[in-house]
Amino acid sequence: MKILVNDGISQSGIDALEKGGFEVFKTKVAQNQLENYINEHNIDAILVRSATQVRQELIEACPSLKLIGRGGVGMDNIDVDYAIDNGLHVINTPEASTSSVAELVFSHLFSMVRFLHSSNREMPLEGDSRFKELKKAYAQGVELRGKTLGIIGFGKIGQEVAKIAIGLGMHVVATDKVVESAAITLDFFNGQKAIFNIGTVDKEELYKEADFITLHVPAQEDYLITATDFDKMKNGVGIINTARGGVINEVDLIKAIEEGKVQFAGLDVFDTEPTPAVQVLMNPEISLTPHIGASTKEAQDRIGLELASQIITLLK
Repeated sequence: MKILVNDGISQSGIDALEKGGFEVFKTKVAQNQLENYINEHNIDAILVRSATQVRQELIEACPSLKLIGRGGVGMDNIDVDYAIDNGLHVINTPEASTSSVAELVFSHLFSMVRFLHSSNREMPLEGDSRFKELKKAYAQGVELRGKTLGIIGFGKIGQEVAKIAIGLGMHVVATDKVVESAAITLDFFNGQKAIFNIGTVDKEELYKEADFITLHVPAQEDYLITATDFDKMKNGVGIINTARGGVINEVDLIKAIEEGKVQFAGLDVFDTEPTPAVQVLMNPEISLTPHIGASTKEAQDRIGLELASQIITLLK
C-alpha cells in the first residue's frame, strides 16, 4: 500500500511505515496538483498537518484513498464527516503534541512577564548605547508564582498547561463547554505524585479572576474573544493563543493593547496565516512564534510513530 506524507512526518514514523510494508511517498505536492498525483500513483493514504486541505472535492475525485491522517489535534482542514460517511478512516494524534504546546504557552508567558519579547528586539539595536535606560525600562517584571492562570478549553492540552502552572505555584481557573472537572496529576522525578482536582467555571468568572488567559479550543466559526470579552477581563491581563487563528479578534486585541486593557499577548497562530497582519507582527507588546506549538523533536517523533501505528492497525 502507498502512503503520501504530504506535510511531512518524522523519520521514525517513515521507518515504522516502511517496516510495516508500506511504500512511503515523501514528495510535497501542491494543493492544486494533489488530485492528479494521488490518482496517478494510486495512493491509499494521505498524511497531512495543517497546510494541506483534504476536502470533499478531493475525496470524491480520488477513489483509491482509504485513510486520511492528521499529524496533530485539530482536523478543521479535513472534511471528516464526508470522509467517514464514504468509508475512509480518519485519524489524528490528539495527545502526541500535548507537552510541546503546553511548554510553548509558558515560553511566551516567561518571555512576556520579563519583557524578553521586547528587550530581545531592543538590545541588539541599542544595548551598547542605552544599556542603563533599557535596564530601567525592563526592570518592572513580575513573577508567575502566586498569579492566576485562566485556561479556556480544558481538554488534554489545557490540563497539561494546568499541570505546569500548578508546579510553578500558580492558581488555576478553567472553563470548558464539556469538561466539568479534571484530576491533574503531577508526577515527580522520584516517583511521588500529587493530584489536584480542578472544577471548571463559566467564562465570566474566569475573566474576573485571571491575571493571564490561555486558549486551547478548536477552530471556531466566529471569534471567541472580542472587545466585549476584553472589557470583562482584569486591567493589564496577558493573553496567549496557541490554539487556532480566528479564535481572537486581532483588531480588537490590538485596540485593547493600545488602551492598556491587555498588557501583552503571545501568539503562535494568526487570522491570516501564513501572512499575519503587519499590525500584529510589529506590535512591541506581542510575543510571536510562527505556529510551532507542536513542533518539537519529541512531539514529531510521537506523532510519526502514533500515525504509523494506527495505519498499520487499520490497513494491514
